[in-house]
Amino acid sequence: MNGKTKKRTSLPQLTKQLMAIDDRLAGCMHCGLCQAVCPVYGVTLKEADVSRGKIVLLENLAYELLKDADGVGEKLDRCLLCGSCRSNCPSGVDTVEIFLHARRLITDYRGLGKIKKTVFRFILPHPGLMSFFVAFSGRFQRFFRRKANKSMGTFEFPILRPFAGKRHFQPLATKSFSAEYGKINTSAGKSGIKVAFFPGCVPDKLFVRIAQASMKAFEKNGVGVFMPGSLVCCGIPNLVSGDYVSFKRLVKTNLGLLKKAEFDYLVSPCATCVSSIKENWFRYRDDFTDDERRQIEEIHGKAMDITAFLIDVLNVEFKTSGSETCKRRVTYHDSCHLKKTLGIYAQPRNILKNLSGLEFVEMPEADRCCGSGGSFTLTQHKLANQIGQRKRNCVVSINPDIVAAACPACMLQLMDMLSQNGDSVEVKHVVELYADSLGR
Repeated sequence: MNGKTKKRTSLPQLTKQLMAIDDRLAGCMHCGLCQAVCPVYGVTLKEADVSRGKIVLLENLAYELLKDADGVGEKLDRCLLCGSCRSNCPSGVDTVEIFLHARRLITDYRGLGKIKKTVFRFILPHPGLMSFFVAFSGRFQRFFRRKANKSMGTFEFPILRPFAGKRHFQPLATKSFSAEYGKINTSAGKSGIKVAFFPGCVPDKLFVRIAQASMKAFEKNGVGVFMPGSLVCCGIPNLVSGDYVSFKRLVKTNLGLLKKAEFDYLVSPCATCVSSIKENWFRYRDDFTDDERRQIEEIHGKAMDITAFLIDVLNVEFKTSGSETCKRRVTYHDSCHLKKTLGIYAQPRNILKNLSGLEFVEMPEADRCCGSGGSFTLTQHKLANQIGQRKRNCVVSINPDIVAAACPACMLQLMDMLSQNGDSVEVKHVVELYADSLGR
């Protein structure tokens, strides 16, 4: 066993957990169709990086864990959990669930690193701390940032290089969305609909403009909004890192905040949050109390991405301004969680194609992963850049003015890759472009 590995799970417990994984592995035919769609394999061409290779590793997991638990963890971490292999599997093998289970098992066995434990168990459960950090960083960021791409308005933060490499960012918000708005509880207007708004960490703390655009869309369409002032992370960073303890704690906190509220839908502009709430909360619902399980099942049926909510529920109408001689070219990147997990493809395109002043142009490989994967960009920075470069090339190949997405994490990756290449392409959320069309 590697000296850095700290054994946390007894062998009988390990055996029981391994048997649960074995039951899920049986469906894999090792056909290799996952190779064609795996963004990591597309860069490395290594069998160990594709789902089939990881499943072979998991079939010998007991031996491999005892021999080198850290090595197994490193191999499994070279996965974006984008779901491309799952959506392309002829046998319907739920590879995402398998890899989540395996990561949880490995974390239980060897323990969680100090940095992740601090973030997952002491920072994410306390949104006030995160808001304070945003305010503090936003106020003093000018002393630590360096202009990166003038046309895109991005910056590099040399102080973050040990963690984020030479990534390019937009300026940090000086105040989080939740700190600015506090608790929200407005009555339904002409729509007769009230939503619970789940902004997500990135729209709340970094891309505040996305949350603001969402509020404008609700207001203009007569939608009532409920938002507790202290919603916490949906738990997806914890879960993909195998820290089920803190994932469950975050879910319980959010359930408690939403428990007494009455709403028709739970809406978020973050595709990752929606997929986590609909898929992951629901997947592990039997691990909660009976009341919490029933609440999770109810929320499962109400959780919606904001683009789907605008099209499928509100049936929004679009304003036209007659003949337009000058239109800005806009293309769209399919976020993995949105298309491959939630099956949402047409709705964001419907919005973009109908907005006045825009000309929609489809990019090549629109649904290929951008390489973000949340913490993947930090732990696998070189791989994330190589995958992101392919996406960037697809974007610029059609010479757009704007590239739109419906996932803030994808937006961070797109902005970084375009900025690093010296491009001048705006990165916008679909709901931002829709809100812009509504006027003041």
